[in-house]
Amino acid sequence: MKKTDDTFLEEVENKCGHSLGGCFHCMACSSGCPAVDIMDYYPNQIIRMIQFGQKDEVLRSKTIWVCVGCYACVAQCPNRIHIPHMMDGLRELCLELGIEPGEPDIWSFHREFLKQVHKRGRLYEIEFMMRYKLASGSYFDDMGAGIKMLKHGRLDLFPTKVKKLKEIRAMGDYFGGRNR
Repeated sequence: MKKTDDTFLEEVENKCGHSLGGCFHCMACSSGCPAVDIMDYYPNQIIRMIQFGQKDEVLRSKTIWVCVGCYACVAQCPNRIHIPHMMDGLRELCLELGIEPGEPDIWSFHREFLKQVHKRGRLYEIEFMMRYKLASGSYFDDMGAGIKMLKHGRLDLFPTKVKKLKEIRAMGDYFGGRNR
């Protein structure tokens, strides 16, 4: 029998600042998620596991690390459950508890993200993913999710300019450098 933690739901709700009790598992969040194809559990399954106190399984899952926080789930949810904040809270718990990310290439992903923001002031998704794929060596693992994001207009084909790039770079330097 798997070990359960009766306080896990309250811990997650306190960490993310949102109630998860309104989820009735309609799966609208999962049907709108562009990253669901690369998750090991659907977002609503993560909520259910939290409700059942399955702390270890949730914190070791790949799902909490591959959520891109695009808010598609929040827009689809009839009860406006804030899954991106929940995922952020779960990642924070992992880091606090010293649990390794369930997605091994996540640090390459974050480093490349910060490089992109430093370079352009914002993310240019296509270049970002190309560079991440080169760094991680997983070239085609989630091609379906990328195509889905492109079809849903979640990827810009060309980079956009940002005003006050120097100020954005200064913020990045202030909050820990360029991470190159």
